[in-house]
Amino acid sequence: MVALTIRKDRTAAVLRHLARCESDARVSRRLLAIANALSGMDRKAAAEAAGMDRQALRDWIIRYNGHGIEGLRDRWGKGRPARLKLDEQAELAAIILRGPDPKAEGISAYTLEDLVRLAQERFGKPFHPASMSRVVRRLGFSRQKARPSHPLKDTAEAEAFKKSPGAAERYSVCA
Repeated sequence: MVALTIRKDRTAAVLRHLARCESDARVSRRLLAIANALSGMDRKAAAEAAGMDRQALRDWIIRYNGHGIEGLRDRWGKGRPARLKLDEQAELAAIILRGPDPKAEGISAYTLEDLVRLAQERFGKPFHPASMSRVVRRLGFSRQKARPSHPLKDTAEAEAFKKSPGAAERYSVCA
């Protein structure tokens, strides 16, 4: 078995100084573990002193040898790509802004279930309502809806009720 060598362009003291100056605690721990191994501590003890196991230290040494200190930083992936493409997202946003046609669709406001059905019909892509909620929020919409209003409400009478003094007594149920 061949021992893994650590690059020697920086001494253990320099690595410890870099670890003190590093703002990322995870990189700092990795630098300290490599500095401990470089100063002669056995790999198991060097790894345990930095809060990792021997195999993790080996992996970080390989990354340090290949890429230097930048190799010790976490590399986060971009994540799963969005299920709806940008043009599909724009179309969905336009549909939400336009709102449903109550006469044609029989609904007055879209629910998440309606949007799930719509995405399946329009784009051929299935969604769970919770996933559709995340898509809708990402598009900049919220779940808040306008306060419902009775279709036979007389707005003039409601305004007169609000403005006239004593209106509450005139319409009191107890009178």
